[in-house]
Amino acid sequence: MTSIVDAPVSTSPARALVCRGCGAEFPLAAQHACYECFGPLEIAYDPAALAGVTRAQIEAGPQNIWRYAALLPAGQDPAQRVTLDPGLTPLVSAPALAAAVGLRAPLWVKDDSANPTHSFKDRVVSVALSAARGLGFTRFACASTGNLANSVAAHAARAGAPSVVFIPGDLEQGKVVTTAVYGGQLVAIDGSYDDVNRLCSELVETEEFEDTAFVNVNVRPYYAEGSKTLGYEVAEQLGWRIPAQVVIPMASGELLTKVDKAFTELVEIGLVEAPAGGWKVFGAQSAGCNPIATALHNGTDTITPVKPTGIAKSLNIGDPAAGAYAIETVTRTGGWMDYADDDEIRAAIGLLARTTGVFAETAGGVTVAVLQKLVAGGRLDPDAETVVFNTGEGLKTLDAIAAQVGPTHRIKPSLRAAREAGLLG
Repeated sequence: MTSIVDAPVSTSPARALVCRGCGAEFPLAAQHACYECFGPLEIAYDPAALAGVTRAQIEAGPQNIWRYAALLPAGQDPAQRVTLDPGLTPLVSAPALAAAVGLRAPLWVKDDSANPTHSFKDRVVSVALSAARGLGFTRFACASTGNLANSVAAHAARAGAPSVVFIPGDLEQGKVVTTAVYGGQLVAIDGSYDDVNRLCSELVETEEFEDTAFVNVNVRPYYAEGSKTLGYEVAEQLGWRIPAQVVIPMASGELLTKVDKAFTELVEIGLVEAPAGGWKVFGAQSAGCNPIATALHNGTDTITPVKPTGIAKSLNIGDPAAGAYAIETVTRTGGWMDYADDDEIRAAIGLLARTTGVFAETAGGVTVAVLQKLVAGGRLDPDAETVVFNTGEGLKTLDAIAAQVGPTHRIKPSLRAAREAGLLG
C-alpha cells in the first residue's frame, strides 16, 4: 500500500524538451540532441505546475529525492519508479575546516557519499531510469568513469532488469568490484572515458540496443535533472534559504549547472528568497583534466578537449558536454573556477577527513583543494556562507592515498611497549 506521504503526484510538470542552443522544442521522448542545430536538450516545465508546489507538500514527502517529485520530470507514481530511494544526505557543519582554509562564515559539506551506492549518481540514475521505464525501455546502460556504473548496475539489480555498463579499462579497482558485484554485464574499454562515451553514442543507434536506455545518452535530459535534487536539499536543510556561495566538482559540468537551476526554480516559484546579492557558483577540476577551468581562465567559452591524466578519475571527461554552460553559470553568478594537482588533492582528502570526519573520494579532494585556492586567491568571500559538495565515498579510491596514511605506531602487545611509544602520556 502506498503511504500518504508518498502518494503519487497526479502528473509530471515536464512539458517538452527544449534545445539549450537554439530554443527549439520537441515532445518528451528519448532524445538528447536538437534536430535543428544538434545542441543539447533539457527539460522544460509548465510554470503553473511548478508554482503549485509548497514547502508543506515537500516536507510531508518521503525521506529521499522523491519528496521533490512535483519538481522532477519523472517518478510521480511510486509504483513506476526505478530507484534506490537516494537523497536527504547529510549537510555537515564544518567549522574546523572553515578555520583551516580561512573562512569566517559558516561552511557546510553536502556529503553525498551517504547515498545507496555512495555517490551522487544515485540521484540522476533514479530519475533517468524512472523516465526510461515510462518510455518503454527494458534494459539499462551507461558510459561511466565509475560511480555511474555502480549506480546503474545496482538500480537494474533492484528492478530485476538487465544492465550493460561501459567503463575505461584503467578504472580504480574499487569501482570495478562495486559494479561487477551486481551481476550485470560490465564492459571494460581499452581507452579513455571519451572513447567509451563515443562508443555508447554509436551503440544507442543500433537495432541491437533499441530497447536500451543509456542514462547519459538517449535519456540524458531526464538524467541531468536528477542533479537538481542536491540544490533543493541544500536549500531545505538550511531552513529554506540558499547559501551565498557553493563550490562544486566538474566532470561534464552538468552538476554545477543543475544546482544553479534548482536554486533558480526555488526562487521563481516562491519557496525561497535569493540571498542579498544573489548566489555565486564556483567550479573545481583536477589539473589532470581541466578543460572547463582552462577555458574560463583564457577568457573563452570554447572548450578545447584534453587527454585526461591524474588520480581524480571520476572527473576525467576530456571533452565535457556541458562545459560552455558551466562557464556561463559561473560567469553569470560572479563565481570562478580553479583546479588542483594530485598532491593537492591527496592533501585535501586528508584535511577534509581530519576536520569533518568525511572521507571523500578524489573528486571531494578536488573540491576542497580548490576551496582553499579560491579563499587564498580572494575569489571566494571568507565572510559569506559557503557549501562545498562531496560527491563520492573515499573507500572507492583507496589507492589514491594508501601510500600517505597508515599506523602511527607499531608496538609489541605489552604495557611496557605502549609506555615506551608514548601512548600513556
